[in-house]
Amino acid sequence: GQLEAPSELTMPNQPAFHATKSTDQDDLAVGGSVNTIIFDGERFDQNDDFNTSTSTFTAPVTGKYYLKTAMYLQNLDSASQYIQFRINTSNKEYISILSPDSLTSDMNYFSGTIDVFADMDASDTATVRITITGGSAQTDVQANPSYTYFVGFLVC
Repeated sequence: GQLEAPSELTMPNQPAFHATKSTDQDDLAVGGSVNTIIFDGERFDQNDDFNTSTSTFTAPVTGKYYLKTAMYLQNLDSASQYIQFRINTSNKEYISILSPDSLTSDMNYFSGTIDVFADMDASDTATVRITITGGSAQTDVQANPSYTYFVGFLVC
């Protein structure tokens, strides 16, 4: 007889991760400094490709990966020219930008997000960063796991 393909397919070693923070990162550096966001915990990491010591995802195989980060920020300085949310991979830097200098006062709460469909080669890496240009070093990244996370998985 002929074998029938299952209608659902799960692969336990398929690269997929959900990284979290356990502590706040307060008073992020300004002036064009790059702040690497620390993700030191995991809800899951199916193929053990996320390193909580370095907050780095390493692609185990060449392919197209979906990557997303969300960061719960507090105390955004309205004097800042811009804030860049970044997912940095070995092949490309993906950036989303916010211009808080158009605000009339500091912003108490903001959820910064960026998601990408990235091409990655085997052993390429991905990290999350924030760059703040201008203003005071007062912006904080909160460790709330519902709002601050870094996720990714191999799509194809």
